[in-house]
Amino acid sequence: MQDEQVKILIVEDEPIIALDLSTGLEHYGYAITGIAEDAPSAVQLFTEKEVDIVLMDIHLKGEKDGVVTALQLLKIKAVPVIYLTAFTDATTVQRVKETHPAAFLSKPYTVTNVQIAVELALHNFAAVKDQSRPPEPLPGPDRDTLFQWNDHLFAKVNYRFVKIPLSSILYLAAENNYIHIVTREKKYLLRMSLQQFLDKIACDKLVRIHRSYIIHLDAIHSFNEQEVTVDKEVLPVGRQYRDAFLQQFGWR
Repeated sequence: MQDEQVKILIVEDEPIIALDLSTGLEHYGYAITGIAEDAPSAVQLFTEKEVDIVLMDIHLKGEKDGVVTALQLLKIKAVPVIYLTAFTDATTVQRVKETHPAAFLSKPYTVTNVQIAVELALHNFAAVKDQSRPPEPLPGPDRDTLFQWNDHLFAKVNYRFVKIPLSSILYLAAENNYIHIVTREKKYLLRMSLQQFLDKIACDKLVRIHRSYIIHLDAIHSFNEQEVTVDKEVLPVGRQYRDAFLQQFGWR
């Protein structure tokens, strides 16, 4: 479960606020990788832990405030930063702009508002990183969405994003207007077609072999011209996809 969760670092110097925020976000299915109250502990946690997004208060303990701390973290790795603060004066806002934040929420805020900001931040950050694809609007709450971030997928399942390593995918199977993403650990159901999936995801090792199946090349146990065995599942190779599939192995 931990591997599929979006991992959040909270940088907040008020323990009660940090605990409430942590508890609320965990309720939404996010993983809190740590809580820091000052710049040094934030940098340490950010360096040692896997972090997908940072929630940053501006007022922190110590000499460095949240804006300076955010700049330090972004030099280590580019991730979305969401500011949560009571400071909304013009000077502070101008300094915050220089860090290109994903969002700026003034206190008091609700956990629901933070959750929405996290979801939008992840989606928009992934779109900006992939400049070859224009940003797509997030669909309504009754629809699934999917985007790629480096070597992971973020899929919206039951109103929250789950994190799926591309390397863990065994195959995808179409069923009516849905697809099943089958990994080594579990299966995810998304409302989209296989072609829509391929249009969103760039991974050379995900290859379509049939109108109803996409496989991960590294998951193949055996194959011939008619079928492929993936994790004890025997999947058909469609005629129109056969040559392209076999060319992956220099067979055609």
